[in-house]
Amino acid sequence: MSAVPAVWTVRALLDWTTRHFQAKGIDSPNLDARLLLANVLNCKPIEVLMRSDDEPTAAERAKYREFIQKRIDGCPVAYLIGTRDFYLLSFDVTPAVLIPRPDTETLVEVALEALNGKSNPSIIDLGTGSGCLAVSLAHQRKDATVLAVDVSPDAAELARKNATKHGVSDRVSVAVGNLFGPVPVESRFDLIVSNPPYIPPSEIETLDVGVKDYEPRLALDGGPDGLTFYRRIASEAAAFLKPGGRLAVEIGWTQEPAVRELFESSGAWDVGPSRKDYGGRWRVVQATKRG
Repeated sequence: MSAVPAVWTVRALLDWTTRHFQAKGIDSPNLDARLLLANVLNCKPIEVLMRSDDEPTAAERAKYREFIQKRIDGCPVAYLIGTRDFYLLSFDVTPAVLIPRPDTETLVEVALEALNGKSNPSIIDLGTGSGCLAVSLAHQRKDATVLAVDVSPDAAELARKNATKHGVSDRVSVAVGNLFGPVPVESRFDLIVSNPPYIPPSEIETLDVGVKDYEPRLALDGGPDGLTFYRRIASEAAAFLKPGGRLAVEIGWTQEPAVRELFESSGAWDVGPSRKDYGGRWRVVQATKRG
């Protein structure tokens, strides 16, 4: 255990917590310590470094100690502070939704490319969770309208909150239901995006404690082989696209051949080049509706 400082300044708290997190095997000890302390002090993370000599109150230190223990227990920082940055925006998150990942930003980039040359595009986001995809796309394309769908009422409510937070609630509507269940049968879209559950149950138990014990199983479990939702999307999605409409789905990095085969074998799609994320792993399969 690190020595106890004579005075608990912001710098002393940050240094002690960073060392403590390192000793406990936390992957990003300094960043986590700074994000948690910024939340306690009600300031931006960068401002923590500017307040090095400040002395937090006893109440603030008590809250910080509580955060430290919960983080060591495995609770993700995003759930503790209630936000996560994603594609230039900050999203509110709760344990009702999957925490947005940087890898998913690849899906936003592919989707925006698919919309090039289209005016006033219509988009559907299946399994919206926090709304990070739907809101990011609407924020980037000021002429787009987005229907975001999630089976969880709590997730849907959070997606609405994030749409309002970023000023796109007039163009992002949220429906509760399973995939295309709540979508009017006559609806036709220019683009469908989805980051569906894709992890087999047998693999979930091998994941980091912050994922398997804290993130919603509903957003992780992709069925026995992880492909249940891709099968449904491959067979149902074309009916909801305009002629030449596009589709892009996030995948687990080992699933590219299997997901690609599902779309190719359906007969409804021309499957384009898959895309890797910035870590060099397969992340997005994309396709165009035939005819």
